Amino acid sequence: MIEFKNIVKKFGDKLVLNDVSHKMETGKTNLIIGTSGSGKTVLQKCLVGLFEPDEGEIIYDGTSFTQMSEDDRKLLRQQIGMLFQGSALFDSMTVEDNIKFPLDMFTKDKQHDKLKRVNEVLERVNLIGSNKKFPAELSGGMKKRVGIARAIVLNPKFLFCDEPNSGLDPQTSMLIDKLISDITKDYKMTTIINTHDMNSVMEIGDNILYLKDGKKEWTGNSKDIIFSENKNLNQFIFASEFLQDAKLHRMMEAGR
Repeated sequence: MIEFKNIVKKFGDKLVLNDVSHKMETGKTNLIIGTSGSGKTVLQKCLVGLFEPDEGEIIYDGTSFTQMSEDDRKLLRQQIGMLFQGSALFDSMTVEDNIKFPLDMFTKDKQHDKLKRVNEVLERVNLIGSNKKFPAELSGGMKKRVGIARAIVLNPKFLFCDEPNSGLDPQTSMLIDKLISDITKDYKMTTIINTHDMNSVMEIGDNILYLKDGKKEWTGNSKDIIFSENKNLNQFIFASEFLQDAKLHRMMEAGR
């Protein structure tokens, strides 16, 4: 679990995060949503230590990340997997070498053990046999799956995903959502996802934090959203006619 309490972050005179508190639960997909400029990316960067909050505390499994020494933070970061918006694969490396990169950086495992682990995570993301391919040979969805494989190769306790469906078609986005959700539950990870994808919110939103103007506006899950009476949340989530129809359909299914 990751808990953060009363987080405040400023850049000059601009207040970006204003007293934000929440708990990110283990074994669930924890989503941070909000419009551009709402503070969700800054919050995620604070959680992994790329930004230091001006006030407040961040706690990983009962231990204060805020008060950790830099050496202890480095050890903790080995338990963190990152899935970047653009996958961030090394173009000059094969799929195998991209996934093996964290193992080379952070372990002293023998080569055959590293390759065994690479093949295990390739199987988990349904990319068996793609070891020797280069990123240029992969579709957008395949690149995302390689990115997921690399993010979980060290068997992390915490997984951070930044707009995992960016640039993907709806069908591929659904496959990536399901993969992230399944891996989260199978590995019992604490997964934090920044997303603009409202289909992701509705399908895998186990624990949702909605930020507005740097403040916590609403929390709940995908079922709670259907019946939410928060005006700002409804305007954000159900802005399109399609999603308004989806909300009506789900309310009818729920018998309300």
